[in-house]
Amino acid sequence: MVRVGFRILLAIFYLGAGILHLVSPRGFLAITPDWVPFPHFIIAFTGIAEIAGAVGLLIPQLRKWAGIGLALYALCVWPANFNHALNGISFGGEALGWWYHGPRLAFQPALIWLALWVGQVIDWPFPRPR
Repeated sequence: MVRVGFRILLAIFYLGAGILHLVSPRGFLAITPDWVPFPHFIIAFTGIAEIAGAVGLLIPQLRKWAGIGLALYALCVWPANFNHALNGISFGGEALGWWYHGPRLAFQPALIWLALWVGQVIDWPFPRPR
């Protein structure tokens, strides 16, 4: 039951983030590192990927693939989070401090694990009873 609850929460989170990537890409473009090619395309693509992953988590036949995809996604966007933190990029004129960036950067591995766990790719550290 706990896994199902977290699966639904993660799906809602990624659905919302994906929609934001598509309807309001400016903030995401601002934190995208300069070395990323075709940033407008990448932001739109990542929005679509987040939406697809969110939907996939809720479809049993796609759940594992969605979990793997969202875990890889979270790993791939981590450089943008570092770029945001280290370069003090602001949104709407307001820079977020380390009170935001520290936990955000530290939580990324947990987000990767969560995608794999709710996607039923891994059971660690909660082995299923046999």
